[in-house]
Amino acid sequence: MTDAQQTETTRPYASPLLARHGAVAATGPDAGVAWHYGDPVAEQRALARGGAVVDQSHLGVVRVAGPDRHRWLHDITSQHLADLPPRTSTETLVLSPQGHVEHAAGVVDDGEATWLITERDHAAPLAAWLDRMRFMLRVEVADVTDDWAAIGEAVAGEGAEGEPLTWWDTWSRVAAGGTRYGPPEAEHPGMQRPWRLVLVPRERLAAEVAAREAAGWRLAGTWATEALRVEAYRPRLGRDVDHRSIPHEVDWLRTAVHLEKGCYRGQETVARVHNLGRPPRRLVFLHLDGSVHVLPEPGAEVFVRRADGAPEGRAVGTLTSVARHHELGPVGLAVVKRNVPEDAELVVVGTIGADAEGAGGEQVTVAAAQEVVVPGDGVSADRPQPRGPLARGLGAPGGHQSLL
Repeated sequence: MTDAQQTETTRPYASPLLARHGAVAATGPDAGVAWHYGDPVAEQRALARGGAVVDQSHLGVVRVAGPDRHRWLHDITSQHLADLPPRTSTETLVLSPQGHVEHAAGVVDDGEATWLITERDHAAPLAAWLDRMRFMLRVEVADVTDDWAAIGEAVAGEGAEGEPLTWWDTWSRVAAGGTRYGPPEAEHPGMQRPWRLVLVPRERLAAEVAAREAAGWRLAGTWATEALRVEAYRPRLGRDVDHRSIPHEVDWLRTAVHLEKGCYRGQETVARVHNLGRPPRRLVFLHLDGSVHVLPEPGAEVFVRRADGAPEGRAVGTLTSVARHHELGPVGLAVVKRNVPEDAELVVVGTIGADAEGAGGEQVTVAAAQEVVVPGDGVSADRPQPRGPLARGLGAPGGHQSLL
């Protein structure tokens, strides 16, 4: 069992900002910080216009020091990190030998160490895996989650000299060496989502947030961040990835994979699927029916919708993220089979209110209109042209054979 597949037992975390009046605790991968502080719509609007700060102290932080760190991280992860300049943000993936996503992290260097920001329950397994891969190299790996906290800001830009170390999420842009399956930059909804994470000593968390509030910013919760993330088609390790996920399925070749660097674990699958096209599944954005009083939760099954509104046949995918957007209403991300028609009406079926054993609860069925993120043909914007006839079963769309 891999580090990512193994469920790590971590001690519960509770941010000091949860003591704020009106704070409602988040659950799932956002447990430990506030879902909202009493007015989620106003908080989301403030964040969308660039006037909010978000407690992201539940995220995990791994620090890698030593003179060999850049070349070493370059060799074992998916991104080109051999000559990463200080205060330049990127992201990288750790893949299994079969190309499945095990870890994902935002990456930024301060000139003395490289910092990896990831989901809290992935920090310790990621640090442990990196430590086992050190061999005789001059690198030092430490899980510093207990010492450092992240603060989210709706700002598009790197941290400046003299400012705290900052990771800027450039999701909508196609990084050097990457490619896209989703929309081009000019049409990408993520262009409207400036976002960065500022690292501060954990004991300074409340004071740093208070300083931003004093400057006129509003404190917002993860209801706001998740709604804007979903709107931007932004995949998240703690929500939209499972043990079968490969980067192509969620358009992660935009920012986290360099197609022209040397070999790394999982590189063969990355190159093969990029060259042949048609990853097994694809990410879709969903407009959910807002007339129902409750929404399905992540993990609900997605079906093609019959003419009478009922689910047809077997499930074709899974709802991975869901949110209430201040303008779009209920929205979500789902991973569906590649061959689901792009114009098919969908329906999401799930259970809410079940206990820990899955008993009880209320079944909800919600109609959903899909918006294409990764196209059904699974062809990237710059897939190489085939040099000759493909093997039988890989030519026409109807003759797909499993690559994984």
